[in-house]
Amino acid sequence: MQDDTAQRAFETISGADDPAPGLDDKAQRAEARNGLRHILSLSMTKVADGLIDPKLVLAWLLSALGAPAVFAGALVPIREAGSLLPQIALAGVVQRMARRKWAWVWGSVGQGVAAALIALAALSLEGATAGYAICAALALLAVCRAACSVSFKEILGKTVGKTRRGSVTGLAGSVSSVGVVIFAGLLMSGLFQSRGVVVVAIALAAGLWVAAALLFSTIKETPSETEKADGVDFKLLRGNRDLWLFILVRGLLVSTALAPPYLVVLAGSSEGGQLGQLGALVLASALASLVSSYVWGRLSDMSSRRVLMLTGIVGAVAIALAVGLWFLGLAQAVWAMPGVLFILMIAYHGVRQGRSTYLVDMAPKDQRAAYAAVSNTVIGLLLLLAGVLGGGAALIGAQATLMLFAVMAVAAAVLAHWLPEVEHLSED
Repeated sequence: MQDDTAQRAFETISGADDPAPGLDDKAQRAEARNGLRHILSLSMTKVADGLIDPKLVLAWLLSALGAPAVFAGALVPIREAGSLLPQIALAGVVQRMARRKWAWVWGSVGQGVAAALIALAALSLEGATAGYAICAALALLAVCRAACSVSFKEILGKTVGKTRRGSVTGLAGSVSSVGVVIFAGLLMSGLFQSRGVVVVAIALAAGLWVAAALLFSTIKETPSETEKADGVDFKLLRGNRDLWLFILVRGLLVSTALAPPYLVVLAGSSEGGQLGQLGALVLASALASLVSSYVWGRLSDMSSRRVLMLTGIVGAVAIALAVGLWFLGLAQAVWAMPGVLFILMIAYHGVRQGRSTYLVDMAPKDQRAAYAAVSNTVIGLLLLLAGVLGGGAALIGAQATLMLFAVMAVAAAVLAHWLPEVEHLSED
C-alpha cells in the first residue's frame, strides 16, 4: 500500500509513468520511494543553505559582530571554491565506495557540525576573532559540501531515471524556498531587533543537515563496482569536446552567481532597518527559487541544453536592467535592486538545475563522479580567481563589471546552442 502511494506521488511529481530508463530492475522498483527521499532530504539541505547564505546572512552577521570587512569579502570565495576544488580528490574516494550514499550522509553531518560551530562563534566571539572562527568553520562546511556534491550526481543517476531527475531536484528547490521565505518574513516583520534570530536560524540549519543525513541513509542504493575506481584527473578532458564545451558554458554562467554583490553596490545604503534590508534580499532570492526551481527542473528533463541557453539570456537581461536603472537614477529606489535580484536569481536557479541535469545525463553511468569532479574543480578555480580579482570592481566600477557579466551570460547562451542534446542518449 505504501509503495503504491509512493509510486502515485512520484508519478505526479515527475510526470513519468513509464519504466525508468537506465536503471536495473531492483533500482526501478525502488525508484519512487528513493525519489521521494531525495526530495525531502534535498529540501532540508536547501533550507539550511538559505538560512546560512554566505553572501547575505553570514556577511550581515559578520558586520553585526564587528568583524573587519575583509572577512565578509572572503565568505563567498571560501564557500564556493572550497566546495568545488576538493572534488577532484574526493571523486576517487567516492568511486572506491560500493554504496556512495554514505559519502553524502557524512558530508551532510559535517555541514551540520560546521553550522553549529558558526552559531557558537556568533554567541561567544566578536570582531576579528569572530571573523577568523566563522571563516574557518565555513571552510569546513565547504569541504563537507564537496563530498555531498561529488557523490550526489552519482547516487541520483543510480536511483532515479532520466526524464525525472530535474523534477526531483527542482521540486526540492521550490519546496525549500517556502522555509526561506518564512525566514525572510520574520526578518522584515520588525518583531526581532537583535542578531539572535539569525543565530537561531543558523542553529536550525545545523539540525536540518543532520536530519537530512539520517533520511538519506535510508535510500536503497544498488552497490557499485569498485574495481574500476581509478584515480580521477584531468585526463578525462582529453579529446572530450562535449565536456570542454559544457565546462565553458558553465564557467560563463558563473556571472549569474557573481553579479548580486554588485547590485548591492549600485543600490547604495538603505534607510531601512538592518534586519529589514537583509530580509528583503533573502526574500527576493527565496521567491525566485519558489516560483522557478520546479519549472526549471521539468524543463531540464525535456532539454537541459535549452535551459542553459535561456538562463544565459534571462541573466543578461537582469544584469543589463540593473545598469539601466542606475543610469536613470533609479538604482536606490526601494523596489529596484530587490526586483532585479529576483529576476537574476530566477536565472541563477535555472543555471543550477540545467547544469546539474545536463552533467548527470551526459556522463557515462560509471563516470558521473569523475565528470562532476573535473567540471567542478575547473569552475572552483575560476571562482577562486574571481574572488582574488574581485577588488577590480573598485578600479573599473560596478557598472562596467556588471556589463562584463552580461556579456559573459550572452556568450554562454550562444555557446550552449552547440551542446548536444543528452536527455535521450544511452547511458552506456
